[in-house]
Amino acid sequence: MKKSILIIFSLIMSLCGNAQQDAMFTHYSFNTLAVNPGYAGSREALTVTGLHRSQWVFFPGAPMSQTITMHGPISNDKMGLGFSLLGDQVGPTRMIGVNLDWAYKLRVGEKGKLSFGIKGGLNFQTSRLASEVNTIEVADNAFQNDIQSELLPNFGFGLYYANPKFYVGVSVPRLLQNDFLNSTVSNFASNQQRHYFFIAGTVFPINESETIKLKPTTFVKLTNGAPLQFDLTALFYFHDKYWVGPMYRLSDAVGVLAGLNITNQFALGYSFDWSFGNKTGVYNGGSHELVLRYDFIFKDKGSIISPRYF
Repeated sequence: MKKSILIIFSLIMSLCGNAQQDAMFTHYSFNTLAVNPGYAGSREALTVTGLHRSQWVFFPGAPMSQTITMHGPISNDKMGLGFSLLGDQVGPTRMIGVNLDWAYKLRVGEKGKLSFGIKGGLNFQTSRLASEVNTIEVADNAFQNDIQSELLPNFGFGLYYANPKFYVGVSVPRLLQNDFLNSTVSNFASNQQRHYFFIAGTVFPINESETIKLKPTTFVKLTNGAPLQFDLTALFYFHDKYWVGPMYRLSDAVGVLAGLNITNQFALGYSFDWSFGNKTGVYNGGSHELVLRYDFIFKDKGSIISPRYF
């Protein structure tokens, strides 16, 4: 049974902008490797993170995204190596990306590290225009066949600085602007656009016993042909075990994040955000995310910083 109609598909594509964009995540501070290869190996452990986002729940054909990332230090912590897998679906269009990340680290001061990272990967996209889209016009030529792209390469770079109190990073994880689809469906924004990212965050105690800490973070994404994405998040940590806090996305959404460190190595988080800035706001149940993260601590590392906020 066909799952969507052309009107819904066209609305989704217009809401996502005129450019093919990267997936959006409210848990951006838990998903740093996906946007900045310089982050690879920065947690002094082999870190595995899984993240799922269901956007605009109950709206047919709404975006759904997943990432799995894995990274850790190598060469006596002078370098970092990472792997990431991304799956993104918008209406009948599905994209899969696989990336390898490498970072070289320089010590700055007593506790700071500056990392230079590069990212290389392959991307693949399918658009099930014939099997999942009902058109208003009978026998519309643009929707007669499903379309499958070639396996397309990409590469990018990033700079990332962190110490125990704050972090900052800039990156362009994809430099090539691949065209996934052919000219018959070029109106549906098949070009993979270049994204520019800026991330920053800090953490500090807000009471004398230091049992409550505040972690404000920001995420900025600039893309040609799409609105500026500017996120602000403020997480309150209680006894280094639980966290909760609000988020705001400029002209688009408000929400809340919550989670807990089940152990010093295993963390679980959830977020909900409601988009007030688009036309679907009255028709959907908001956007939901779930994140799981586990740190495999190396035995030869001895005592490391715990908990790790970044």
